Amino acid sequence: MKHPENILEVATLAPDYMGFIFYEKSSRFFNGTIPQLPEHIKKVGVFVNTSEETILQTVQTHQLDMVQLHGEESVAFCQALVSLLTITFRLKRIEIIKVFSVGDDFDFEVVKPFETVCDFFLFDTKGKLPGGNGFTFNWNLLENYPSTKPYFLSGGIGLEHAEALEIFRNNTISKHCHAIDVNSQFEMAPGLKNKEKLQQLKNTL
Repeated sequence: MKHPENILEVATLAPDYMGFIFYEKSSRFFNGTIPQLPEHIKKVGVFVNTSEETILQTVQTHQLDMVQLHGEESVAFCQALVSLLTITFRLKRIEIIKVFSVGDDFDFEVVKPFETVCDFFLFDTKGKLPGGNGFTFNWNLLENYPSTKPYFLSGGIGLEHAEALEIFRNNTISKHCHAIDVNSQFEMAPGLKNKEKLQQLKNTL
């Protein structure tokens, strides 16, 4: 999300999460003020190879609920970030999502060391950019998922995937899928979401 009026408009659909990208090279880079949202909507800050201190400052500034790490962050970095956030926010747990870009040769074993340093995984489509590539990966690859860590399914999901999502949801490979992450297929411009198309998707899930 990027534009305040659009943020409030989409919030009326009561999504579980809203994402805000704090990566300056992204066309969706967010540098405004997040309007007041209903408490049930968790604000997710998306970061790409950002320092621990900058992430902390951004979480404080925007009162984020979750941090999504979309770069090449190591297990040690994640652990240090968790410790920093825990010390700073003693009365509030800031959850961590670690993103993995999935191609046909992706080895799901690489996620296992991250199990103890994050709350969720997110599987996106491997492409030239860190996210927002606009196409899906082969969800059948999740048959090789070796973890019980809940994950977000992402990567170019649009209305044309409604039937595939229904099949996926009724398949055993989806048992650890926590949420569906949608983005580019529901945009009129970078960061500007089409509420009507989002409503259509919600009606099918």
